[in-house]
Order: sequence, then structure tokens, then C-alpha cells
Amino acid sequence: MGLETRNLTRRINGKTRRVALTKVVLTSLLKPMITPLLPDWVDARFYASVEEMHALAPEAEIGWFDMDYTPPMVEAIRLAEKLKWLNSIYAGLDHLPLDLLKQRGVQITNGAGINAITIAEYVVMGMLTMAKGYREVVRAQERHEWLLESPGKVELYGSKALLLGYGAIGSLVEERLKAFNVDVTVVRRSPSPNTLGPDAWRARLGEFDWILLAVPATPETDGMIGAAELAAMKPTARIVNVARGSVIDQAALTTALTEKKIAEAFLDVTEPEPLPAEDPLWTLDNAHVTMHLSGRAQDKMFARAVERFLQNLHRYHAGQRLEPLVDLDRGY
Repeated sequence: MGLETRNLTRRINGKTRRVALTKVVLTSLLKPMITPLLPDWVDARFYASVEEMHALAPEAEIGWFDMDYTPPMVEAIRLAEKLKWLNSIYAGLDHLPLDLLKQRGVQITNGAGINAITIAEYVVMGMLTMAKGYREVVRAQERHEWLLESPGKVELYGSKALLLGYGAIGSLVEERLKAFNVDVTVVRRSPSPNTLGPDAWRARLGEFDWILLAVPATPETDGMIGAAELAAMKPTARIVNVARGSVIDQAALTTALTEKKIAEAFLDVTEPEPLPAEDPLWTLDNAHVTMHLSGRAQDKMFARAVERFLQNLHRYHAGQRLEPLVDLDRGY
């Protein structure tokens, strides 16, 4: 299967001319919602399998190659030598061959912000789950046991949170935590009077009740929470990670949780994923593993992604800047 050449006939300066269509390759999951909205200069082809995606990729000028499994996406990109714009619903693209895309001059738009609302809600859910001991409440219900005491007595009110990562997710987390009267300190590349810079937060780790991780996955953030950082935290500190599993030294975290050096960790992401069945994080009472579900806990992801893609299609056709455009040097 391939993309045969198709053309659009238009009247230009009083003459009929054939204009080549822009070849776009994307998943068939989007076909029902996107087809009626595509402009007439788009030649859209939809794949329903890895084989179809790889067959269509070589002729794609615009590609949307998202799949749950990384290797087929990487192969599609390798095959797509005519690609000028790659779109993805994923915010983190560290699993893709960014060096190859940069070498070919491909523009990349990612899903930054698409899932920000539901992930921010997940952060709050994680904090409340740990604060109120909700896991034990669920277990008591399963045992048909009426508890007389709450297994968790921590209030968010008046607590202090360190928020690492202030993109679309981080800013929404801060906004929601203000309603709980949580004192949020933000870490940013460019610090302001109300934030900390990338070199200042470690010295203050011992001040915070909550360590919230929403940073992009880059070489700079790889292993940013290690044994030294965990040792600097309060024994009552709790971690929420919705970034990438790689931003935490997982072995050091497991040790810290096992030895009760910190109170708890709510991990939507792990290293690797899926987390192996024998990993001790599954069985630690103070570890909460939520299988990278935070971005999926919604029913609006594809609708938001399609709306953004269509806006960018018009920008692309007009030669305007696409949004959000990935900085291939930073990786996000």
C-alpha cells in the first residue's frame, strides 16, 4: 500500500492549475472525528496496523505516528524521509530519534498541555490519597470492616510543596493547590522572587512536605532525585512523580521507602514501564504505583489533540509557526 499522487484543481489567475495535495499519514482512530474537518489541500491516509503505517510513511509530508509501543514509531520516522512535520499526542518525546529528526530539519509538535488538566488532577488525587490513607480505607471496605479511626490524618492545608517543572502541568498543579492553601515553591530555569532556580532547590529540600515532579525527561533531569536528595528530605516527606521514571533513582527510592527515610511516594511513572512483576515497589505499603494512567484518566484527549492538529494544519499551510514546537536541542 502506498500514497499515490493526487492533485487538487484550482483557478489561479484565471487559469485552471493542478496543485499537489499535502500527504498526511495518521492513525485510523482519528478518522471519524477528523475527516469531515480536513481542508481540501490535504491528502489524508489512515493506518490501522503497524504494517500499514510503515507502508504509508515514506511518502508522508506530515506524520502522526503515535502508537502505544515505541519501536514501530521509530521505524516509521526512519522510513519517512519526506517528512517535514511530525505531530504527536505525547508530551515527552525522549523515546523518539530526535537527532535524526533534527538532521532532516523536521518540525515537531507534541502533546504538551493536552493532558495537563487530568494529570494535574491526578497530582492532587495522589496527595490526598496519601494524606488520608485512602488505600487502607479501600482495603477495609474489601474486608467489610468499619474503621473507627482514619488511617491518614495529614491535612494539605498549610503544608509546603516543592514543585519541580512549571510547564502546562506544573502551572495547573499550583493553581489547584492554592485552593487547598498549600504553600507552593516553584523551581524554574529562570527564577523570579517567588521561585527557585535549578541550582537552589536542593539546599532547601528539608523544608517541604511534598516533592512534586513534573519536569520533562532530558539529560539534565535524569536521576535528579537520587540518594542524596532523598536523604535531605523530611522523614514525613511525600513524593508525587508524574514526569518520567528516569528522573528518580528508583533503587535509591526503593531503599528510602523500605527504610522509612521518607513517608510515601505516589508514582504514576516508573523505570522501566511496565514495571516488572517482581519489582519491590509493587508490594511496599508506602509506594503507590498508578501505571502511567494519569494522562488517560479522561475522555477528551483525542478531541483536544485533533483541535490542535487542525489549527496547526492551517498554520503549516500559511507558513506560520506551529504550536507547541519542540526545541530539538532541549528535547521538549
